[in-house]
Amino acid sequence: MNLPIGLTITRIVLVPLVILFLISSSRVHALIAAAIFIAAAITDWADGFFARRRNEVTTLGTLLDPIADKLLVAAALVSLLQIGKLEAWMVVVIIGRELAVTGLRAVAASVGVIVSASRLAKWKTVSQYVAITMLIVEKGVEAPDFHFAAMVVLWAALALTVVSAIGYFYRVVGLIAWALQTGADVEQVKRAEETPAQLLRQPSGSPDMAPGPAALGAPRETRGGPRISARP
Repeated sequence: MNLPIGLTITRIVLVPLVILFLISSSRVHALIAAAIFIAAAITDWADGFFARRRNEVTTLGTLLDPIADKLLVAAALVSLLQIGKLEAWMVVVIIGRELAVTGLRAVAASVGVIVSASRLAKWKTVSQYVAITMLIVEKGVEAPDFHFAAMVVLWAALALTVVSAIGYFYRVVGLIAWALQTGADVEQVKRAEETPAQLLRQPSGSPDMAPGPAALGAPRETRGGPRISARP
């Protein structure tokens, strides 16, 4: 187990502590929950940073990292719902989106597509972290104006949540459909580096009919290894 995966697992371990302190009636415990949540959020940045810096990007880490993020966010949202800081429909929208994306990631992985986060999805995650942190802190300080500011950030996070999900499904579902239509195996999907929209315009012949150089642009030898990555 490398350092980035260790940080990801640490984030998962911190989830029960966030719940424990957040649902407590003590204001001091709410501030402790905020500190733990911030520490967990920092590991989200740190695992990606060290994975790139140490060249330790792995398939396990790529798949485990978003799961840890979703567990942390879902646990905090449900806890905030329990103490009356959020509307139920907001929690349903965010958690429902994350569950749908996680399921689609699993389907994508089965056909050889490793999905990395887009810039929009990263902003979505950051906005969720900021909004949740503000709502937790607001529980400890009981400031109405602070709650209003937190809700503004949360509304922005909701918008990013929906928009990023639409973009994710558009790209990944198209790529999965191409793989299923052509009967391509994992290795053949890895050799396909076009966008889903381009893939779906290709003839639905044998999966051995890989996209030619004209469709791909420069020859593969000049463009790196055979890895495909769809961005949500």
